[in-house]
Amino acid sequence: MERRVAERLRGTLSPLGLEPHAFKVGWYNAVLQPAFHLPYPDDTLAFVVLSTPSMFDKALKPFVKKERLKIIRDPVDQCVSYHLSRVKEKFPDQRVDVMFDYEMLPSRKPKFLAQTAAHVAGAAYYYQRKDVKRDPWGKKKIYGVCIHPKYGGWFAIRGLLLFPDIQVLLLEQPAPVDCVSTEEKRIELLEQFNFHWQDGRYRDIIEVKERYSEEQRVYFATPPAERFRLLGLTQ
Repeated sequence: MERRVAERLRGTLSPLGLEPHAFKVGWYNAVLQPAFHLPYPDDTLAFVVLSTPSMFDKALKPFVKKERLKIIRDPVDQCVSYHLSRVKEKFPDQRVDVMFDYEMLPSRKPKFLAQTAAHVAGAAYYYQRKDVKRDPWGKKKIYGVCIHPKYGGWFAIRGLLLFPDIQVLLLEQPAPVDCVSTEEKRIELLEQFNFHWQDGRYRDIIEVKERYSEEQRVYFATPPAERFRLLGLTQ
């Protein structure tokens, strides 16, 4: 069952530059405190969805062109929301719950922890402070970051698709690719991400096969309020 669902999802999302990765809710809940648990049985089938560098041209620009006369708040969020919500049409006999990376609970906690989901699904390795043996940061707050084996840091985690009616007892958990495997490189990665994230160098911590286009880099480097004109929109 999982394989059929995964194939249908890939057929729907891959042409848009979106990449689904399967996991069991129990894998996610097992590594988090109860306050962050997803409220589903452990064997529930779920997919974390990444946007790859090609999403900008394959999904965002056509979406903006089509929706030009409608009110657009955040073009990327609305584009992803549109396409992930339409996934439900591909599964008329299944309940499909959708969560987006920008959604918050009433408690102001995020609905899901995106980087944890990507790690347990084997989509990208979530490098954290605990992955460094000789911690050089003392009392400084150090945030972790996911690195994709193909795209490095040139990707984003956009949402979850959950199938509450599908229980997958035998799904085997894939390990994420540990592509930043040396102590020195991990320190460099966390240093760049925490203290120099604006220059984007952390994204190229490994040799990548694909990165954002120049147009896409300019778009994401532009303050959100000014991005509309880059897409030919008025705010």
